[in-house]
Amino acid sequence: MASAVVEERQLLKSLRWWDGFVIALCNPGFLIAFVGYTMDAVGAWGALFLWATASAIGLLQAWIYSETAAMFPDKPGGISLYAHEGWRGRFSLIGPIGAFGYWIGWSVVLSIFGKVIGDLVISKWFPNTTWHFSDGVLTGGVTVNDLIGIGCIVLVWLLNVYGIRPAVWVSYLTGLGLVVPLVVIMILPYVTGHWHSSNLTWDLHGYGSGGFGLIMVWLFLNGWSAYGVEVCATFAPEYKNTRRDTAIALRSAAMFCLVVFILYPLGLGGEIGAPKAALAEGQYLTGAFSTIVGSGWASFVVVCLIGSLFLSMISSTADASRALYGIARDDMTVKQLYHLNRYHVPGRAMTVDMVVNTLLILFISSNVAILYMSNIGYVLCHILALTGFLLLRHDRPNWPRPIKVGSPWVIIAGLLAVANLVFLVYGVANPELAYAVSFKDVYIGFGILVGSVLLYVFRRVVQDKKPVTFRDETPTMPTAEQMRLLEEEIVVGAPQA
Repeated sequence: MASAVVEERQLLKSLRWWDGFVIALCNPGFLIAFVGYTMDAVGAWGALFLWATASAIGLLQAWIYSETAAMFPDKPGGISLYAHEGWRGRFSLIGPIGAFGYWIGWSVVLSIFGKVIGDLVISKWFPNTTWHFSDGVLTGGVTVNDLIGIGCIVLVWLLNVYGIRPAVWVSYLTGLGLVVPLVVIMILPYVTGHWHSSNLTWDLHGYGSGGFGLIMVWLFLNGWSAYGVEVCATFAPEYKNTRRDTAIALRSAAMFCLVVFILYPLGLGGEIGAPKAALAEGQYLTGAFSTIVGSGWASFVVVCLIGSLFLSMISSTADASRALYGIARDDMTVKQLYHLNRYHVPGRAMTVDMVVNTLLILFISSNVAILYMSNIGYVLCHILALTGFLLLRHDRPNWPRPIKVGSPWVIIAGLLAVANLVFLVYGVANPELAYAVSFKDVYIGFGILVGSVLLYVFRRVVQDKKPVTFRDETPTMPTAEQMRLLEEEIVVGAPQA
């Protein structure tokens, strides 16, 4: 049996591709939670265009990442690893910057969806609840919604810290529940007659020609949700067959999400039109469910929706914690995070996620502000991972590739990197085009990236007693142990794409 990591404990190779697919079902949950904002900003047709475009980009990126994921079957960390490996010989700080950008992008799902679950519970079953606590320090005070969100975060931590299998089994149950709200919105409005094309509108009220700036900003924001199928790559060292399972998980999840990201905004837009921004937190869905299936069944659908959001939280903490573990493993942040508990999962990193997201719920009141802050690093990480793929092709042409995508994908990777750079520039320069967002949130996002560099310097100088170097010595071929793992994955006729 191949080992995934050399440490006092090892990540277990216990997953199959369908486990990765289920973990990636968190992405429709992202769509459900945020599609209302997009519909209010650009109309239902505009939302359909933006989500379909972002999901198509996510699919193309997933196809590319299948190659780099299979190149390093012993290393966790997902796309931030590919950025680090591609750039380390040119600028070593790319590693910690990309890794922390990736980590914060996934980590904040806990606080965002915890808050949305709290909003849904109160909206559906306790609409008259007014309890509120404020001490003048916490932003907006603490509500019952916040306490529910914090409780969800703690429960997710408990499920993950006791091993990957319990989390995956819960993901199966909540994944089945996800099917219910998807069917209600994607199919039933056409059957019941509640879907009307007149509800579908374009509303590009941005600036410039046709609201171009508005479109770029929302493509930047939607990338946080639509690109998330790459989560399958983070678990590459834990698949029983890294080459086969990683590729199938990535590609099947990406194609499924593309279908959902087209049909869901279409069904929801034809059902309710564009919700007001004040209702875009998710509560408007309770009214839509009641209209389609009746108030009695609506409660069941809301329970299934909450389960799907909980699934997103489970997947996110599993992914984010492995990102922290991976960068500590590669000497890019404090060594205390390079640790697996007795259940073979990065428990310390999961605890960091729990604490950070609890603080976000207490001190940042807007979900969009949290998203905007975190998405700066996340989109940047995709840019670095795509260019890292290009650099690996150039610098390590002889490195074994159990999966090797065809040469046209090199051009596609370059185009995607440029497109994401444009989205990022517009997003950073125009936060006012998103709800409840200011340059303060942009500064926080950049502050996290600066903090990653400071932690890298601390690791090198204080913990490892080594000088800070801006270029690392980069191997052109795997070590003997890595080669053994790669040879186990390579089969005759490895797929080209």
